[in-house]
Amino acid sequence: MDLATCTYQEFTPPMGAPIRTTAGHPRFPLAYELAGHARLITPTRELLAQNLPKDAYEFSYRRLLNGQGIHRIHAELAGLAARTGAARLVLLCFDRYDRLKPPNDWCHREFFAKWWLEQTGEEIPELGARSATPPPALF
Repeated sequence: MDLATCTYQEFTPPMGAPIRTTAGHPRFPLAYELAGHARLITPTRELLAQNLPKDAYEFSYRRLLNGQGIHRIHAELAGLAARTGAARLVLLCFDRYDRLKPPNDWCHREFFAKWWLEQTGEEIPELGARSATPPPALF
């Protein structure tokens, strides 16, 4: 199964089938129609309301994923892939993050991608939130 992640704002239809992974629907118009909702990997409203620091959030979110189990999550995503007929599912969220500026920029989709890699050995690329090439070091 081919998975990727992106923000709602940066997604374009050639990337694949847009799949919601957020507790709420986007409150802004989308230029595309969502193909489904991956409920088992969506953070709960209770988890979001806790406003935890990154490490604590990741720990709690991983507990949620482990509680759902890799087999159930895989089955849900495989069902979405079969229903959409798309070559790739793109798991969407609101938060943009800059992978070159940790620890302040992060999102649950980053934690899901790490968890998925640990469980399946399959990487999930981030299609949005690309940082510009860092400037060369000055000596």
